[in-house]
Amino acid sequence: MTQLTVQLNRLQLANPILVASGTFGYAREMAAYVDFARLGGIIPKTITAEPRRGNPPPRTVETPSGMLNSIGLDNDGIDYFIETHIPYLTSLGTSVIANIAGRNVDEFVQMASRLGEMEGLAALELNISCPNVSGGVDFGTNPEMAADVVSSVRGACDLPIIAKLTPNVTSIVTIAQAAADAGADAVSLINTFLGMAIDWRRRRPILGNKLGGLSGPAIKPLALRCVYQVAQSVEVPIIGVGGIGTIDDVMEFLVAGASAVQIGTANFYNPSVSERLVDELPTALSELRVTSISEIELSE
Repeated sequence: MTQLTVQLNRLQLANPILVASGTFGYAREMAAYVDFARLGGIIPKTITAEPRRGNPPPRTVETPSGMLNSIGLDNDGIDYFIETHIPYLTSLGTSVIANIAGRNVDEFVQMASRLGEMEGLAALELNISCPNVSGGVDFGTNPEMAADVVSSVRGACDLPIIAKLTPNVTSIVTIAQAAADAGADAVSLINTFLGMAIDWRRRRPILGNKLGGLSGPAIKPLALRCVYQVAQSVEVPIIGVGGIGTIDDVMEFLVAGASAVQIGTANFYNPSVSERLVDELPTALSELRVTSISEIELSE
């Protein structure tokens, strides 16, 4: 019998299909399209200590095989998240992983401490890699700073910790190793690539913030490379992210070394894709002649 459960150190998931932060809202928006209980987990939109208005519009633009976004972590803050969203999210019958971003280590610690007291949350994902806000990306580009955030949060909160890392670095292996050494239960690879779109007729950037994060199928080969490199060098569970929209994409990430995946941009053009991927997993495992996710490995 096929076994879809996965173990990411202290975090157990019913299956490896998660939905990525920032692409699924706070789940209410997707209720008409997805049976949430079928998913391995939901990662709602990033929350910050205080409400944020985000970046000026336009905030999104389509690109060949992808999209650029410059939302800028627009959200209502942690108080509203705790009062309004957590009761709903934790009633959905799946693992809920809160995603948090802080301007400094103290903000990460304070938010983690509060969320650690909430009933029903499965884990925390630390957004130390958003390219659309000043300061946030710095944590994920410096191994010492990444380790400081992870270890400080780990000391303030009993929930499993996932570090979401940026590909906008010279060596993602170095950052992943630092996060693992600091106590991260898993790492998410990868957040978006910093990019830009130009309206040449108007001679100006299209995005209101000028730069944005590139996601979608265009970045999948780069995301696979990051997953493979980290899997070969660092002993830490990996959640693969970047351009995943089909069961073939899912299996490629699992073979490259991921233990689970997050579906992101695909949610915008096919809101029910995550549930379909769960349905297709057993057949794909059967084709590899394995009965569990943990048996999947790269053949050198």
